[in-house]
Amino acid sequence: MAQIQVKLVRSVIDRPERQKRTVQSLGLRKINSTAQHEVNDAILGMVATVKHLVEVTEL
Repeated sequence: MAQIQVKLVRSVIDRPERQKRTVQSLGLRKINSTAQHEVNDAILGMVATVKHLVEVTEL
């Protein structure tokens, strides 16, 4: 199955609580932290919710 790498490029300070929790659920803690995930509907939905805060690359 395909994988993606998600990198946090913008801060979650002054963001709604829902976006903060979504970023945390993706396994991202600090700016420039990365996490790898299998591509599925749940992960793609979370990435779409915070697309303005993260950078996504396919592996």
